[in-house]
Amino acid sequence: MIEMTKRDYYEILGVSKSASADEIKKAYRQKAIQFHPDKNPGNKEAEEKFKEAAEAYEILSSPEKRQKYDQFGHAGMNGSAGFGGHDMSMDDIFSMFGDVFGGGGFGGFGGFGGGSRSRGPRQHQGSDLRVKVNLNLTEVLNGVEKKIKVKKYISCTHCNGTGAQGGSSYTTCSTCRGSGQVTRVQNTILGRMQTSTTCPGCGGEGQIITNKCVHCQGEGVVRDEDVISIRIPAGVGEGMQLNVAGKGNAGRRGGINGDLFVVIHEDEHPELIRDGNNLIYNLYVTFPEITLGTTREIPTVDAKVKVKIEAGTQPEKILRLRGKGLPDVNGYGRGDLLVRVHVWIPKKLNHEERKMLEKLQTSPGFQDGPDQTDKNFFDKMKDIFD
Repeated sequence: MIEMTKRDYYEILGVSKSASADEIKKAYRQKAIQFHPDKNPGNKEAEEKFKEAAEAYEILSSPEKRQKYDQFGHAGMNGSAGFGGHDMSMDDIFSMFGDVFGGGGFGGFGGFGGGSRSRGPRQHQGSDLRVKVNLNLTEVLNGVEKKIKVKKYISCTHCNGTGAQGGSSYTTCSTCRGSGQVTRVQNTILGRMQTSTTCPGCGGEGQIITNKCVHCQGEGVVRDEDVISIRIPAGVGEGMQLNVAGKGNAGRRGGINGDLFVVIHEDEHPELIRDGNNLIYNLYVTFPEITLGTTREIPTVDAKVKVKIEAGTQPEKILRLRGKGLPDVNGYGRGDLLVRVHVWIPKKLNHEERKMLEKLQTSPGFQDGPDQTDKNFFDKMKDIFD
């Protein structure tokens, strides 16, 4: 099955990539009004454009998702759209983005011929949580599953999160008859205007608790500690953030759970330096070793390997061990281990050592300088990044 190429989110909303949050919100509002189902009854194409605009707004209105989209495009989303793109339901869109249209939500389009769309009783949204997880290079190399303890609000087990004693001590609100909203129609100079507002009798929940749960005091949530298992993929780096959907604070009275954001902190390795997916190791050799050549054992993340230093190797030369770095988090191969060769100059010499060096100083083999075949400093630096 061939997957259709998605349109650019900025193009969908008709804004530039430098557009501000207010400009994006305004553009989405215009698109949503233009393609609203109540204004285009039975028009499947308009409905798809309505969904397309909602998907674009969900990504671009979130600073974190927008940054990821700007960097990697659609390939970097990996299901980041909370309602799954065009597979979302209209109710999802109305519940998620109704605030863009003010207090009346989408229900203020009574003059479009389709009447208002009921969004149903209000659902409380649990807040998101953010935790930091420390990883060493071995865990970054292979990926790891971490179990972390998080103090958060969880659903009350005594009332099943309803807030009502026994889970059933509540009645339907008589003011809104369970809808969670009250609708008012006014005659204005522009015609009949219909607005929907949160029911003052039940706070938008559609029902009223008659006997509150004694364990959660009618909130439906209690403070507790939860152990959460998180699978962290290979190749993550310092400051990256993973989203674990539904593992944040529980929503009050059976509401929607928030998300858990896991921020990666990478522990410093005692010998290896990370540069993107590459690793750098500073190898120090003696003057005789670099002159005569030698073999040295050096560390990688998961083992030790031997490298050969050719006779006459120049200081600051970069040896590249391909595939010995870290994997790319998006699966684009693995980096290299770059071994930078340094010469360690002794600070103190005894009398015999000094005599030997003085003799070498006048030897013909130590009189030559660099020729055209030797790379200059800037060429060496380019080797690091090629």
